[in-house]
Amino acid sequence: MAPATLSTLLLASLAAVASARNCKNLTIPLSLSVQNADFTLKAPSNDIEVTNYVLHSGRAGVYYADEILSENKVRNVTGTYSIAATYCEPKSGPGRALQILTHGAAFDRTYWDFPAHAYNYSYANAALARNYSVFFFDRPGIGQSSHGDPVNEIQSNLEVAALYALTTKLRRGAVPGVGSRHEKIVHVGHSYGSAQTYALAAAAHFDERVSDAIALTGFSQGLGTYVNNFLFGGNFVLADQEKYGPGYITAGDVSAVQSNFFAPGNFDPDILNETYKTGAPTAVGELLTIGALTATNNSYSGPVFVITGENDIAFCGGNCYVTNPSIPAQVASSFPNNTLIESYVVAGSGHGLNLEYSAQDTYARILDFFDKSV
Repeated sequence: MAPATLSTLLLASLAAVASARNCKNLTIPLSLSVQNADFTLKAPSNDIEVTNYVLHSGRAGVYYADEILSENKVRNVTGTYSIAATYCEPKSGPGRALQILTHGAAFDRTYWDFPAHAYNYSYANAALARNYSVFFFDRPGIGQSSHGDPVNEIQSNLEVAALYALTTKLRRGAVPGVGSRHEKIVHVGHSYGSAQTYALAAAAHFDERVSDAIALTGFSQGLGTYVNNFLFGGNFVLADQEKYGPGYITAGDVSAVQSNFFAPGNFDPDILNETYKTGAPTAVGELLTIGALTATNNSYSGPVFVITGENDIAFCGGNCYVTNPSIPAQVASSFPNNTLIESYVVAGSGHGLNLEYSAQDTYARILDFFDKSV
């Protein structure tokens, strides 16, 4: 086939994708009230202090969060937060279910709809093509959503509360700009976003309709064992101080992003570079509190899908098959009431599932699971 014909087909394909979706950017106010941990840590304000924080956090056999708890141990946090979000539905109208997508550390909501390479790495587009609506948002403290104190405010409890509030609003049809009420709502998380989705699902003990199914991507119960790989591989430095204050940290160079998110031979260097350029920071309060999200078994009994890259550094130490069953498969033991839980290890993939050559396989596995379970 002639190159000109190939080019024409590619342009036609991209035009079809663009015309098959109807998207809106939204700003949603949320009033939240939570009980956070109260830490004595001073927010790191230069790269030396960031490195000191990483070295303290990464010590073997030490849970740094416990060492820096104040005498009060907890503090009440109350406020109104603006949440930046994007809602998309197929051009034909609302999809068969709404997917709420929660990004992980080092990203904002564009992880789900990555703009580089003409959106070839877009989970949102894949879901829309399967007749799902999608809602993806910047977590509190990140991106275009409200920022805050990175030590004692932007923590896991606040972010899970935001996810729950968004879910209940969307379930009721109470989000301006989302014209339809969705009877079926499922949740997809990545990494830290998966830990939040895990915690959200546990709310089923008082809200049985919290989620009709969940997909935990880039996830296992091995974070406590392998998180130091992520901490030390990230070469963390202080984030852009014009956008974020002290206490927000980010990858120090492109090699750090590669180490933590991209498996050898499974990525386009252009996508790696774009990920480094557009990545979002992480608040130290998030890192201090992530472990508590998945520390106990989960009462959720709905469908659960766990999908993780074979060479995931943060959740498998680079080898998800080091145990039998695989590390992701062992998540099943955390859902004792569950009758439908499946896992899949993406061959040759790393932690950044959506951005690697194997992305389309990842998307298909998630969507196949939802198609049969929701």
